[in-house]
Amino acid sequence: MGTDVYGCVEVRNPSADEDWYEWPPWVRAMDLYPLYEQQDYASLGCLFGVRNAAGWDPIAAGRGLPPDVSPAFEEEFERTRALDPAVHSPTWVTWAELSEVDMDATPRGTRGALVLRDTRSPAREDRYWIADAWPPAVVNRLGPSLADGRPADTPYGTWTVGTTQVTYRRFTRRDAIGPGTGWDHVFAVMRALAPRFGPDGVRLVVYFD
Repeated sequence: MGTDVYGCVEVRNPSADEDWYEWPPWVRAMDLYPLYEQQDYASLGCLFGVRNAAGWDPIAAGRGLPPDVSPAFEEEFERTRALDPAVHSPTWVTWAELSEVDMDATPRGTRGALVLRDTRSPAREDRYWIADAWPPAVVNRLGPSLADGRPADTPYGTWTVGTTQVTYRRFTRRDAIGPGTGWDHVFAVMRALAPRFGPDGVRLVVYFD
C-alpha cells in the first residue's frame, strides 16, 4: 500500500505569552492540501523519515504531535486515527529549522539521481534515485550498455542514448524538497508567515496513513 501525508501549517499568536492571553497559542493557518498533493517517498524520507529507502538523515522524524498543537488539528488527527488505525508517525517542524536545512546534503543509501529526457519531447522528464544497481526500467529503456557498468563506477555527466538525454548527478535534498517538488509551495507560505509570527512561530504538523 502507498503512504500519504496529511497536515497543516500552524502559527503561534504573537501575544500568546501575555498575561491577558487566554486562548490556544497555536492556530491552524492553512492545510497542506492543495499546496502539496503528491506521493513522493524521497521527500517524505528526507523531511520526516517515512519511507526512507534513500537513507536520509531526516529533518523531523517521529516527534509526535506538538504538546500545544492547535485544537483544530488535534481534533482532526484523533478523529482520523479512530476511523483508521493505520494512521501513524505524527511529527512537526518549524520554519526556523527548515530555513537552515543544508539543501546540498545527500542521503547515505543513494549514489545519485538519473534524469532521462526524451529529446523529441523535452518537457517530459523521468527521474530515478540510484543505489547500487541500475533500475530494471532504466536498463530496459537504455539497453545493455548501461547494464555493463555499476552506478559506483559511472562518473556523473550527461550523454545521449538514441533519443534519450541521460544525466547522472548527485542526489541532494534539493532534488527531494526543492523547487519543482511541490514542497516549495509549502515553504513559500511558511516563509511569508515568518515575518509576522517569527521563524519559531510557524510550523508544519503532519501525519501519515
